Amino acid sequence: MLIATVDFSTAPADRVAALAQFDAERDRVRAMPGNRDFRVFASREDDGQITVLHEWVDEESFRGYLASESFASFGAVVRPLTVGAPVSRRFLAEPVEIG
Repeated sequence: MLIATVDFSTAPADRVAALAQFDAERDRVRAMPGNRDFRVFASREDDGQITVLHEWVDEESFRGYLASESFASFGAVVRPLTVGAPVSRRFLAEPVEIG
């Protein structure tokens, strides 16, 4: 399983627009082959911080997402709203239990 997290910041006034873009694409990403989960979190401590959590069955599925229209849409809409560079982490994990 591949787990990817991305942390990024927007100006507080832009966070609503960024979250709306993720909400608009969420179901499409979750329906992609190999997607196990896609969640977006708005920080409660920082009114501009957003974290995206992905779970994919394998790296190939995640690469498919990176090549998708949804990913391009995120970039086109959200990237201009970001402040600073995003921090991305990817992990290969073996599930101990999925319930």
